[in-house]
Amino acid sequence: MLLPVPRLTNSLRGPFDVDQAYLHRKSLLQNRQSKRSKDDPELARKLVPRWDEASSDVRQTYKQFLDSGDLITQRVVDKKGELQRLFGYSIADSTLQKAASLAHRLSSLQSPDDETKLFQAKVADGNGANYHEFGNNITFQFPARFLVETPTENGYPLATDSWTTPISLQEDQDHQSLSSHQSNVRQGTVNLRWLKNVCDRIVGGGSQLSGDELHNGSLSVLQSNKAGDEIAGDLLDLVGDGAFETVQDLLMHRKDIVDAITHGMSMLKSEKMHSNSQPRMPSYGTQVCAPTGAGKTNIAMISVLHEIKQHFRDGILHKNEFKIVYVAPMKALASEVTSTFSHRLSPLNLTVRELTGDMQLSKNELEETQMIVTTPEKWDVITRKSSDMSLSMLVKLLIIDEVHLLNDDRGSVIEALVRTLRQVLDSLKQGHQAMVFVHSRKDTGKTARMLIEIAQKSGELMLFTNEEHPQFGLIKKEVGKSRNREVVELFGYGFGIHHAGMLRADRGLTERLFSDGLLKVLVCTATLAWGVNLPAHTVVIKGTQLYNPKAGGWRDLGMLDVMQIFGRAGRPQFDKSGEGIIITSHDKLAYYLRLLTSQLPIESQFINSLKDNLNAEVALGTVTNVKEACAWLGYTYLFIRMKMNPLVYGIAWDEVVGDPSLSFKQRSLVVDAARALDKAKMMRFDEKSGNFYCTELGRIASHYYLQYSSVETYNEMLRRHMNDSEVINMVAHSSEFENIVVREEEQEELETLLKVSCPLEVKGGTADKYGKISILIQVYISRGSIDSFSLISDAMYISASLARIMRALFEICLRRGWGEMTSFMLEYCKAVDRQIWPHQHPLRQFDRELSADILRKLEERGADLDRLYEMEEKDIGVLIRYVPGGKLVKQYLGYFPSISLSATVSPITRTVLKVDLVLSPDFVWKDRFHGTAISWWILVEDSENDHIYHSELFTLTKKMARGESQKLSFTVPIFEPYPPQYFIRAISDSWLNAEALFTVSFHNLTLPETQITHTELLDLKPLPVTSLGNEAYENLYRFSHFNPIQTQAFHVLYHSDSNVLLGAPTGSGKTISAELAMLHLFNSQPDMKVIYIAPLKAIVRERMFDWRKRLVNQLGKKMVEMTGDFTPDLMALLAADIIISTPEKWDGISRNWQSRSYVMKVGLMILDEIHLLGADRGPIIEVIVSRMRYISSQTERSIRFVGLSTALANARDLADWLGVEDIGLFNFKPSVRPVPLEVHIQGYPGKFYCPRMNSMNKPAYAAICTHSPSKPVLIFVSSRRQTRLTALDLIQHAASDEHPRQFLNMQEEDLEMVLSQVTDNNLRHTLRFGIGLHHAGLNDRDRSLVEELFANSKIQILVCTSTLAWGVNLPAHLVIIKGTEYFDGKTRRYVDFPITDILQMMGRAGRPQYDQHGKAVILVHEPKKSFYKKFLYEPFPVESNLREHLHDHINAEIVSGTISHKEDALHYLTWTYLFRRLVVNPAYYGLEDAESNTLNSYLSRLVQTTFEDLEDSGCIKMNEDSVEPLMLGSIASQYYLSYMTVSMFGSNISLDTSLEVFLHILSGASEYDELPVRHNEENFNATLSKMVPYLVDEHRLDDPHVKANLLFQAHFSRLELPISDYVTDLKSVLDQSIRIIQAMIDICANSGWLLSSLTSMHLLQMVMQGMWYEKDSSLWMLPSMNDDCLSYLNKLGFLTLQDLLDVTDMKLQRLLQQSPASELYKDLQHFPRIQVNMRLQKSDNEGSKPPVLNIKLEKTNFRRSTSRAFTPRFPKVKDEAWWLVLGNFTTSELYTLKRISFSDRTTTRMELPNNSINLQETKLLIISDCYLGLDQEFSLGKLNH
Repeated sequence: MLLPVPRLTNSLRGPFDVDQAYLHRKSLLQNRQSKRSKDDPELARKLVPRWDEASSDVRQTYKQFLDSGDLITQRVVDKKGELQRLFGYSIADSTLQKAASLAHRLSSLQSPDDETKLFQAKVADGNGANYHEFGNNITFQFPARFLVETPTENGYPLATDSWTTPISLQEDQDHQSLSSHQSNVRQGTVNLRWLKNVCDRIVGGGSQLSGDELHNGSLSVLQSNKAGDEIAGDLLDLVGDGAFETVQDLLMHRKDIVDAITHGMSMLKSEKMHSNSQPRMPSYGTQVCAPTGAGKTNIAMISVLHEIKQHFRDGILHKNEFKIVYVAPMKALASEVTSTFSHRLSPLNLTVRELTGDMQLSKNELEETQMIVTTPEKWDVITRKSSDMSLSMLVKLLIIDEVHLLNDDRGSVIEALVRTLRQVLDSLKQGHQAMVFVHSRKDTGKTARMLIEIAQKSGELMLFTNEEHPQFGLIKKEVGKSRNREVVELFGYGFGIHHAGMLRADRGLTERLFSDGLLKVLVCTATLAWGVNLPAHTVVIKGTQLYNPKAGGWRDLGMLDVMQIFGRAGRPQFDKSGEGIIITSHDKLAYYLRLLTSQLPIESQFINSLKDNLNAEVALGTVTNVKEACAWLGYTYLFIRMKMNPLVYGIAWDEVVGDPSLSFKQRSLVVDAARALDKAKMMRFDEKSGNFYCTELGRIASHYYLQYSSVETYNEMLRRHMNDSEVINMVAHSSEFENIVVREEEQEELETLLKVSCPLEVKGGTADKYGKISILIQVYISRGSIDSFSLISDAMYISASLARIMRALFEICLRRGWGEMTSFMLEYCKAVDRQIWPHQHPLRQFDRELSADILRKLEERGADLDRLYEMEEKDIGVLIRYVPGGKLVKQYLGYFPSISLSATVSPITRTVLKVDLVLSPDFVWKDRFHGTAISWWILVEDSENDHIYHSELFTLTKKMARGESQKLSFTVPIFEPYPPQYFIRAISDSWLNAEALFTVSFHNLTLPETQITHTELLDLKPLPVTSLGNEAYENLYRFSHFNPIQTQAFHVLYHSDSNVLLGAPTGSGKTISAELAMLHLFNSQPDMKVIYIAPLKAIVRERMFDWRKRLVNQLGKKMVEMTGDFTPDLMALLAADIIISTPEKWDGISRNWQSRSYVMKVGLMILDEIHLLGADRGPIIEVIVSRMRYISSQTERSIRFVGLSTALANARDLADWLGVEDIGLFNFKPSVRPVPLEVHIQGYPGKFYCPRMNSMNKPAYAAICTHSPSKPVLIFVSSRRQTRLTALDLIQHAASDEHPRQFLNMQEEDLEMVLSQVTDNNLRHTLRFGIGLHHAGLNDRDRSLVEELFANSKIQILVCTSTLAWGVNLPAHLVIIKGTEYFDGKTRRYVDFPITDILQMMGRAGRPQYDQHGKAVILVHEPKKSFYKKFLYEPFPVESNLREHLHDHINAEIVSGTISHKEDALHYLTWTYLFRRLVVNPAYYGLEDAESNTLNSYLSRLVQTTFEDLEDSGCIKMNEDSVEPLMLGSIASQYYLSYMTVSMFGSNISLDTSLEVFLHILSGASEYDELPVRHNEENFNATLSKMVPYLVDEHRLDDPHVKANLLFQAHFSRLELPISDYVTDLKSVLDQSIRIIQAMIDICANSGWLLSSLTSMHLLQMVMQGMWYEKDSSLWMLPSMNDDCLSYLNKLGFLTLQDLLDVTDMKLQRLLQQSPASELYKDLQHFPRIQVNMRLQKSDNEGSKPPVLNIKLEKTNFRRSTSRAFTPRFPKVKDEAWWLVLGNFTTSELYTLKRISFSDRTTTRMELPNNSINLQETKLLIISDCYLGLDQEFSLGKLNH
């Protein structure tokens, strides 16, 4: 076996000059490619010595020699190769004899000495004939794709080189004969190039065709299907008889030539396809290596401009599409690069910002920045966090400066995420201007003074002076203002200093003076060489030893640093030459000389930090197993170098031979690192499967950049209880500080610092390394001053890492749930951030505003914050003995962040408490101190067990602080024996001592009794469907037997009238159980109705679809749907056997049950998903059940109730409320599923929702591959946006696995046909990859198409919103719930899905008729993992939600007459489920116990407050204990509006309210409280607000009511909405608006306000047509209307649609024939023409009967048969209706209002008021409720005559 031998002998080889070899090789290739001319003097001089002096005989013989050819000898054959290399082209064997003889003759004409000289010259040239250029024996073959040439017009490629053999350099010789080429043919070099050459020669021989024509003709003949004889004849016709041998060769090699043509065409085609699939320019990684000063920055600029060019489209630069990252090794260089690029890119309006340890950027600033200049460590930290993935995904160009620093100590950092490292520069003296580089700040001044001293002694000081400069006087004054004495002092001598410890202004001044030539010598530290590009002729490096705090000692100046510093000498743009001087010790001289004259290979340092970087990748989710880790390692520079130079990395020779690809070594490195991380608990490593599982500790280490060894230290030293000094000591043991050493010379200062600045005990004292670190940590917090330079360096090095280590320790304690230690570590985090000790006074955080004297006195007097809050200003002044200080202290006390907490605790079960926490800010917000937001940690602790049961970070914004109190809800566990109390703490994340405490006492807390009663599933034989005893019923079911649950409940459901409550998991066949009860009703009481209540429209739709096929078609039953989309007419309701309704619709209808006979004819009420009683819509379900039970008791007709739910914890209470006896109660365990379900719960960290969702995409893909690689998968997400993002990420992961279409199961033709029907672009894209989207934003057609594709397994994955769980019953083997929160528009934050929703989603996995078993994977936020673990396996109790929504329901019952006294209300409440739960779980509702007195007083108080609220809102009137409804209350009940809405209408509508005010009132309705305002939608709202006519409140653009207003205005203005979500939101807003506006009209009419009534009617017309009233012409309602047509009609005098409708058909057709829009006549048929006849019937003489107006209305459109309204811009179908308005326009008084609808004609009558009215001023208005401009007006005065 042959193995590639590694290059282990690099060091033994001599230096190889690559550049020289390249140039030599290039010249040889050029010589070979171009033939030498016969007159080439260079060749002649090589062959003939003294050619320039040669005689004419010699020159003539030489020419003949070049044209020679006939005889050949063995000697010539031997020398043939050498001859070819010499000539530069090949010569045929048959022509060499003449050449040999002429060469012999030439030789004889020369003198013998010339021959000797020629031989000597050849030997001197090198190794004589043995000289071989490196690489000249390599066969060079062009890549095939460059050899295909463009096809000619007839489709054949032009001649190309062969694709099957290497290029022969013996081809393409014009002067060779055909016979020589025949020898080539015999040698097997037939190809298209050979054919081309042959054709060219034939043409040269006198052919009439051109070479190309002959070539293409030959190809055409050879490719034809003719016989060989015919082809030979055709070829001879083409080439002529003289080329017979050529034809023979062509026929012999025909197959080879045809193969070459075919191959060429296919290559060309593939190249074409490849080029077409690359719309964007390809991007290549480029490495530029050049000396310092060669202009690398300009190259970077070119690459930046190249990237920017990619994002210019249509002359616009799309700045949000890209980010450019420039990684600079040092902060100082980052600053210079930022200023350089900012200046250069400013014309393009691009933002360049610095992101380093000094310059932090907010999220908004990062988004606005196009180019980020950063350091390696900072970029590493950012890209490690999954929350910043969105940023790194936008990076299109990454520029790494000084990449050679891979070889430096920080090389591992760069290598981890491709970045750079720092180089240190130091400087010099002499010549024009000089820079002297020293290695410490102090040394700058010392060196400068020493140089001045030496110059004075030698009398050369005048060389340095700068007084002759013309501006010297002015600049001297400017320098004199500097606070740095050294700068001022040295300026007079022409010297300057520069180091990082100077103020920025002084540094800038020094740089300016040096560049202007005012300073001759600049003494500086290395940072100047990086940070500022200053020119100098001479650079001096003074000494090569510098102190390294990381290594804890002195080290040699690196070679890279030396080269960088020398780069500052004589830079190209400033100088012609430069001088570099290095002053070092004698023993280092040879070292630096060697390094300066030779190049070093760059080796990787990555192996040292492999564990840390592997952990970072695992935490990020990019590496999840050993295989992926090996692939990741394969991308590193380490792996490249390991293969090139294995010995450096400890890989033995035998390992390389046995494993040439080093895959085993790669795997062993990964496995060793993984084991170490597993041991340190930074991740879990399953060796059997090779999988990695990230732990909290690993995530914390990655996010806070902790080293693996530090984590090991903390694992060992961190305990539950530690004191201050132990914590500081533990931090001192961090491996980040391991290189710090103790020095003898520092001991004295450390002792002083220990006494002065260290309040805590230091373990080990000053002589100990950890003692020294502890001292420096304490000095940093104490803000102590240090003198020694090495100590300053060490202190700065420690302080750079201290904050993140403290934060990491805080997070570790928090994740472990240690209460005391968490608070303790948080205090120390803030202490380090603010450099204030926790025991110092909190007002020290205002130390810039309050004097040190005041703060000291406050500490001495022990005046803590609580005491200061209670004291008056003057008392504080007295306390600190400074009266004005009292006011100042009190002022800043008001700025100190302070919040108060209050909480209510409601027990859900005996082990779970629900906490509602209210946070009330109590301080003055000042941007200067508080910024834009303050974060607070909310911790719930059990002090006895020292455990944190709940933690969350709450962000208080400036807006929230100024508004109302903030509410948070969460659950916490409670364990027996119950502790006396829990503490709820709110601790500021950034302010010391800013915390609030609330104690939750458990002394009087009554916990609910455990009363879970489960029904055991009996081992019964499944019943066959024949048990139904009715063939028609049996045919309804496709299965033969009922399942176990249906079998057990069969008798009660089908053979009795008992009420039933069936609690069973989703997917247990509960719907069929309900059908059994329906079939029983059809048998026993066929005249009674079934009412099926489903909480969601989606469930109603599914039931309708299913039952229409079976119950309606097969049994002949009549069924109607009642939802927001469908309102059946009265006849349909009376005739219906089955009514399917949503709770709201049935509530609205059953409110007036006395007058609605069909409500009283209900015999069976089926309540699906009754466990949703505890959800938002629960109160409505509760009310309708209570009402139906009340109706049953009043009418004495029994109504059977069947409740369907999931498994319940308190089924007995629910059963009692429904009137279910024990025989009808079935409450099966959650585990009783027909299909077993396997549930996996995985927690994910991350404070922010979107990044957390993003981090779940890869695990979701992994779950699909693991659990359901080929079976259907449902993925539930919270929003439409998430459906799209999740699907796109899954496509990306599938593509990276090289199976992009693995989820698609249909042919390409079928797919194209499906895609042609899809309207949604995102859906069309994802379907190509077998992934469907499903959400409310899709139209019905798209939605049903996706459902069908998924149900038929054409696509494997469906990503959907949670509503699908309730609606369409789609099968899935695997269900993934990606996140358990959704964005709540009302509270504007993310809240948890109800547990019932999660259970419903899980129930979609493994449906009985489709699967043997199912799997569910739930991806949750890490803190909620334990909550879901508990309640997904334990049934959840259902509590009543009625208390919060009682007002509207009580109002409805008052209006219907059910309640007329307080006692009626109390009696009504006893029918509710609320009453049942008050008795069982009083503490949940705020009661101390369930005694009857307590309950009575609670209910009485509840009724009283409800009545009072309703009375205040104007809905009811109270007289002592009796109540009666008012107009507003009746309207609220009739139109199903909130009492708050009608109250707001009553307060704001007046007799002449304008349209603008009406629009604001409409938008302000509480029905729009829930309208979602999603993230960043306030930006869309701001844009819309500038485009609409009416102003909105710009400070409340995130308010749902403002959004509703903008949506209305956008609808009227026909604006394009910014995103698809707005389209769906508009549908919802318009849908709700109809009943709200109708209520407005009723309120106006009841008040007798004519103008306001008309305005609100016009508002409804505007909603229907999507147009402005009066601003837009009503002619725009015509679909084909355009500007030309409108102006044409206006010229003819038609200004409104009514004008057109008034014209006769004949005249209209004649007019419109010349119209620009011929469609107009057809469009007009959509609109009704109404003819009105009126007759006034006067009152009798006595005036007892009022006058009556008889009105007859008739539609005169003969072709129009429908009463369906033409409203293309309104989302729902609507019938036309009309208002008849009778009023006095002079007094603006409305007399009567009537609403009518009719299809052809109708007659109606309206009574006029009894009192005398002026008929002359009275008018009748006919107003449409859906068309603008069709209003008709009639005066009653004319009828009077």
